[in-house]
Amino acid sequence: MTERPCIAITPGEPAGIGPELVTRLSDAFPQARLVAIGDPALLPATDNLEVRAVRTAAPVTPGLLDPRNAAYVLETLRTAVSGCQDGSFQAMVTGPVHKGVINEAGHPFSGHTEYLAALTAAPMPVMMLAAGSLRVALATTHLPLRDVADAITPERLDTILRIIDHDLRRFYAIERPHILVAGLNPHAGESGHMGREEIEMITPVIERLRDAGLNLTGPLPADTLFTPGRLDGADAVLAMYHDQGLPVLKHVGFGHAVNITLGLPIIRTSVDHGTALDLAGRGVADTGSMRAAIHEAIAMGQRGR
Repeated sequence: MTERPCIAITPGEPAGIGPELVTRLSDAFPQARLVAIGDPALLPATDNLEVRAVRTAAPVTPGLLDPRNAAYVLETLRTAVSGCQDGSFQAMVTGPVHKGVINEAGHPFSGHTEYLAALTAAPMPVMMLAAGSLRVALATTHLPLRDVADAITPERLDTILRIIDHDLRRFYAIERPHILVAGLNPHAGESGHMGREEIEMITPVIERLRDAGLNLTGPLPADTLFTPGRLDGADAVLAMYHDQGLPVLKHVGFGHAVNITLGLPIIRTSVDHGTALDLAGRGVADTGSMRAAIHEAIAMGQRGR
């Protein structure tokens, strides 16, 4: 019998909905060993859920943030990453965290993607969200809009497109991924009349990578890129910034979309939503995205062996 894959799950902010989502799904994946990393008081073990204990620093009240527990959240992530690195876990799934309270506690934290990249010494993590067959990756993540254009360099685009191509081949068994690349400006710059980034940066990178064998189309106007005619036959879209691509993805798949970090030496998936403090402790939060994230981690782990 094939050994079941072992998946680490970090429930995220202890006062949010993460712990209860993990608990409610604890027996939903008999094909895998699930290991929740967190406080056993929040995560009762079941027949199919092991708990690796990391204790909170302060008592937890659902819905009420406490900066004293910020270090606990980060320790659960470090434990999961360490286990993925040493082979104890094939993948990790992360529940939602609250960036504000982590920073309030004195821990600089811009998001899971950047934090996990730092822990694994990954030079260029790539955020990709998936909902069914639609996959949207980002050239920039959590940046103010005024900083986006300066952050998009030829070197960055080259690296990101190579990572997307590589990881789609490895973790999704796509032989030659077709990637659509969005322009930065309205109408993809309108031949330079609405910006020259497409002419001076994006197009040269695409042409160079096509010559290297990548299957790329673009730069395309973002307002017509996400239409059935364009998306048919595409394996992923590269959007230039967070709110260019993710509103479409979340409109299509909110509640069952998965956040995936490409470019790491480990497999990491996550939910597509926040901590939902107003729902915490009530047992009514939708488990769809957490269920999808666990399923995706199992599948990626099996394909990426």
